[in-house]
Amino acid sequence: MATVLSVSGSPSATSRTGRLLRHLDQRLLAQGHQVIPLDVRGVPAEALLGADVRHPAIVEAAALFARADGVLIGTPIYKASYSGVLKALLDLLPQHALTGKTVLPLATGGSTAHVLAIDYALRPVLHSMGAAHVVQGWFTLDRDITVREDGSLSLAPATAEALGHAVDRFSAALDRTAPVLAAAG
Repeated sequence: MATVLSVSGSPSATSRTGRLLRHLDQRLLAQGHQVIPLDVRGVPAEALLGADVRHPAIVEAAALFARADGVLIGTPIYKASYSGVLKALLDLLPQHALTGKTVLPLATGGSTAHVLAIDYALRPVLHSMGAAHVVQGWFTLDRDITVREDGSLSLAPATAEALGHAVDRFSAALDRTAPVLAAAG
């Protein structure tokens, strides 16, 4: 199966976005994929803000992107766009860091007014970085994600179903492209 880099672009340690990605990682694992989590908030600020492409954390992040067959990217939406920490990381990766990769963009936010941020803000960046296939993304309202006291996550039923379908489409696309990429490599 494929190797998936699961990138949380939230700057918050208590982020619903990050928890949602870790929840979806479990579905990918159950489908036989290897999943590598990456929380951008863990990358040192001095490396991101100083645009230090030689910083060990940036070098390591670039290596994780290179190693992955597919990338699951999740971000909260702020001011009608994806997070600044995610943008900072993407800006520091090699221009074609997503070449040949399948990508699933996901976003969370407080209002459906932000639903187009995936297609009009994030998708063009992913394509410019060479993504072979950007699977139809999904926007989830914050109110449809509940983090329980024990840290577990529950989703509104319709949201759980829609996200399940999005992840399954991503997984199917990975299953089609991973053998081709392995043969080419």
